[in-house]
Amino acid sequence: MSRLAHLGIDTTIHRHPPLHTVAESKQLRGTLPGAHIKNLFLRDKKRTLWLATVLEDRAVDLKRLRTELGARGNLSFGSAELLAQALGVAPGAVTPLAVLNDPTQRVQLVFDRDVLANSPVNAHPLHNQATIAIAPDDLLRFVRDCGHEPQILDFAAHVGSRT
Repeated sequence: MSRLAHLGIDTTIHRHPPLHTVAESKQLRGTLPGAHIKNLFLRDKKRTLWLATVLEDRAVDLKRLRTELGARGNLSFGSAELLAQALGVAPGAVTPLAVLNDPTQRVQLVFDRDVLANSPVNAHPLHNQATIAIAPDDLLRFVRDCGHEPQILDFAAHVGSRT
């Protein structure tokens, strides 16, 4: 991605067959180090949009997350059409890097604090046929350069599923 290069951000690209799910990713990646993520594209009843980037195995209680985000009404997953409109990516290729395609900051980015505690962060580079490994500070620098100030939440303490 040229914006990363323009910012002087070093990344490593791992090319692979298209991956659509966390399970597919786990089968293919082997011992690739760092944080492995999943991205939840969410909306509330007022059509406020969020992209929550969490550790791949993190269970998320949407009712608790709704409260943390100040969402109006229940949170639900945004449709493929809304995802394409808002972030320019398809299901299976959702990534925090997609804020590049959201110059009006329509989508609010939310990171699980534990994602940023690992290096590198492994994410799709706007498509699902590769994984990009990026340092957490560089990921934050990139999203801020795209005009997004991410919210960082402790998902383990505040929005994990209740047992």
